[in-house]
Amino acid sequence: MNLPPGFDALEPFVARWSVGGTAARDALRGASKAAERQAFYDAAQPLLGAALDYLDAKPLNSFDVREQALMNLMLSFAHVSIAVEIQREDEPRHAAARAHMHITRSPADA
Repeated sequence: MNLPPGFDALEPFVARWSVGGTAARDALRGASKAAERQAFYDAAQPLLGAALDYLDAKPLNSFDVREQALMNLMLSFAHVSIAVEIQREDEPRHAAARAHMHITRSPADA
């Protein structure tokens, strides 16, 4: 098990979407296919509230490996949700433009 109890539905997405670093998550979003993003979105969206409640109960610097994997998934979900909910069919065009904007630092990476 890679995630805390109660998040079993997200286990199939850990290897692909639980990545550290904002730039890496952005690159993954840009390199993913619409069907991959949609499948992850559909699995994660119903668990978002529970995941955030679970993660908010502990200080960031005290997460164990499973909690950090869940946090990374939720941060990736933030990227994916923009593609799924807002960009939709225009995501490939926006991904090409984002490739020229390099993320050098982010609050999520602090």
